[in-house]
Amino acid sequence: MTDAPIFGEAHAPDLHVMTYNIRRRMRQNTPGSPDLWSRRQPLIRRLLSRERPTLLGTQEALPDQALFISAVLGPHYRRIGYGRNADGTGEGCPLFYDSRRLHLESWRQIALSETPDVAGSRSWGNMIPRIAVVARFIDVKTGEPLRVINTHFDHIARRARLHSAQQLAALATSSDEPVIVMGDTNTDVGTAPFEAIAGDAGPLVDAWATAGVRLTPPWGTFSNYRAPRTGRKRIDWILVSPGIEVREAAINASRFDGAAASDHEPVQVLVRPGKALPADGTAG
Repeated sequence: MTDAPIFGEAHAPDLHVMTYNIRRRMRQNTPGSPDLWSRRQPLIRRLLSRERPTLLGTQEALPDQALFISAVLGPHYRRIGYGRNADGTGEGCPLFYDSRRLHLESWRQIALSETPDVAGSRSWGNMIPRIAVVARFIDVKTGEPLRVINTHFDHIARRARLHSAQQLAALATSSDEPVIVMGDTNTDVGTAPFEAIAGDAGPLVDAWATAGVRLTPPWGTFSNYRAPRTGRKRIDWILVSPGIEVREAAINASRFDGAAASDHEPVQVLVRPGKALPADGTAG
C-alpha cells in the first residue's frame, strides 16, 4: 500500500485528533511474533509520519516508547504525561501536541479512583492503577480554548470502567469550554460506561457517530494484529462537546506488507472546535 495519509496535517481552524493504543513493549516475545516492538517500531513510524495529528493521545506507552514517538513526530511536538505508578514509572497515557497550533495553558495527571490526586491509587476493583491526562490548550491560530482528556480504562473490572466514565463526565462538565475525551476504554459503545459519558444523558457525543463523513468502514478497533473486521467492538473512543463540529472520522486499519503496527487500530477525527453547548445541543 502507499503511504498516503488518511488526514495528514490539519490546517486552521481544523484540528486532527488521534487516539492510539500503541501496545506496550513486552519483555518476552517469540521470534517472528507480530507483537515484537522491534518489528512494530518502523510501522508506527510510517503511520505517524504520514498522519501528523495535531493531538495524539496514546495508551500503554512505556517511557522509551514515548521517547520514540516524540522523535518520530519531531521538534515541534511536545509531550505531557508520565507513568501510572505511584512513583511515575510504568506505562502511561502520554499526550502529544503540535506546539505550532496549540499552546499548553495547564495540565495534570489524575488517577481514575476515589482519590484522583493520589498517584498510583486504585478503586472500584481495578488491580492496576488507571489514569487520565487532563490538559487545557489555546489554539495559536484561532485563540480559542480547548480542554483535552486522554485515558485508558481498566480491562477487567466493569465497575471500575463505569466509575471512570462517571469521573470523566464530571470533569467534562466542570467548565463551559469545548472538551475532547479520548482513549482506550476496554468496552464497546452502548455499554453502561458509554451511556454515562456519551449516552442520552451524557455530556459528550461520539465523534464517530456524529461525523459529517466517515472515511473508512466501521472497523472494530481491537484487531489483535489480525485483519480488520467490521461488526466488532469499538473500544477506542473520541468523544467531543456537542459544540465541536466533527467534519470527518476514520478508523485507521492500515497494514504495511500485511503487518499491523499495534494490536489496536487508531481512531482519527478532523474537528472544528466551537463554543461548547449543552449535551442536548441547544444554545439556551
